[in-house]
Amino acid sequence: MTARLPHSGSLGTARGTALYLGAVLGPGVLALPGLAAAAAGPAAIVAWVALLLLSIPVAATFAELGARRPDAGGVATFTRAAFGDRAAAVCGWWFFSVIPVGASSAALVGAAYIADAAGLSRNHGATVAIAAGLLATAFAANHIGLRLSGGAQLVLMGLLTALLAAACAAALPHFDPANLTPFAPKGIPGILSAAAVLFYAFSGWEAASHLSGEFKDPARQLRRVTALALAVVAAVYLSLAAATAGVLGSGTGATPLTDLLAFGFGPAAAPLTAVCAALLSLGAMNTFIAGASRLGAALARDGSMPALLAKGHEPGRTPHRSLMLLAALTGTAFTAATALGLGLDQQMRATSAVLAAVTVLACAAAVRLLTGRARRRALFATVCTAAIATALTWYLLLPLAIAGLALAYLRRRPAPVLEAPLPEPTGAASS
Repeated sequence: MTARLPHSGSLGTARGTALYLGAVLGPGVLALPGLAAAAAGPAAIVAWVALLLLSIPVAATFAELGARRPDAGGVATFTRAAFGDRAAAVCGWWFFSVIPVGASSAALVGAAYIADAAGLSRNHGATVAIAAGLLATAFAANHIGLRLSGGAQLVLMGLLTALLAAACAAALPHFDPANLTPFAPKGIPGILSAAAVLFYAFSGWEAASHLSGEFKDPARQLRRVTALALAVVAAVYLSLAAATAGVLGSGTGATPLTDLLAFGFGPAAAPLTAVCAALLSLGAMNTFIAGASRLGAALARDGSMPALLAKGHEPGRTPHRSLMLLAALTGTAFTAATALGLGLDQQMRATSAVLAAVTVLACAAAVRLLTGRARRRALFATVCTAAIATALTWYLLLPLAIAGLALAYLRRRPAPVLEAPLPEPTGAASS
């Protein structure tokens, strides 16, 4: 058994769980229950349950890999250990490149609800300004440091969970079994369509893997943090799915959370939903930005990105240069999306396609690196995620294009900043 490597991370279990929740409980939860219900009717709850079950082996696989190889490189580190430098660079570029699009869409979702509550829904400029403010807040929190952003995340996720619980508690007394019939009006194709739409809500475990090196004791904490996050995600998603199907029924609109909160809070539902939107957006952006910035520094350390970005790759340090590049790319993506009028559906599907590619490659790496029961879980996660990803059709051309760019950069073969060996397994059990 290999001795544990010393770590200088600062994350404890509570802050770590909050950051993990921020990665999974994104702003998509505001609209996805309605979209899934439109695709499959009450049977959308079958898709919710199926994807929750898939989340268990996916999350467990990332926890196992992170516990064994805690490093800012996250999925790139796992992939390098299994398949070498080129695969690691591709996987790392996938994740780093998609965050600007994902952060932009998250900010716009939150901003739309905030603008609606403020009576500014018809003022496009106001929505854009609010979204820009949310992005600036998330990047500022990460520049100040992960300890502060982790503490802020803990508060955000606590408030968010309370509001979502209040929405379900207020609505469930109005549950009407008649709303569940017909249960599957569009049959199996409708359920599969709902699952494809809901895939966006279940990505995020790969983002948190880049924070594995920031934990005080990764081998001990990661399994606990993952289990806690899974429990909260399951409770929130299943409650929302049940309330949407049994309370709203065929009357489910584009903003089901506002409709559910209206049962308990009346006219106050809109501003409460705006609070939820802000919390969800900031929470998701906070974790994804934290993970991607550390990944960028780790990729630079290993020669897969420009060497000047490597500063701050060590646990406990803030990678300011990587953050600045990420901010510049996010600003560019945000400006382009608003100028070209790209819809949130397009941005979410593009994000999902790239994150699905990351998950498939990282889980495939786990199949090679792990043994026993952990390896079987990883194989199941790889196959199921790849199958669901096929529903994203031509959006899968995006990760192919990014892979081409990553391999083209690697042909330059820049020298690594330091000769750091791959993180050795810490002796975490793999079965």
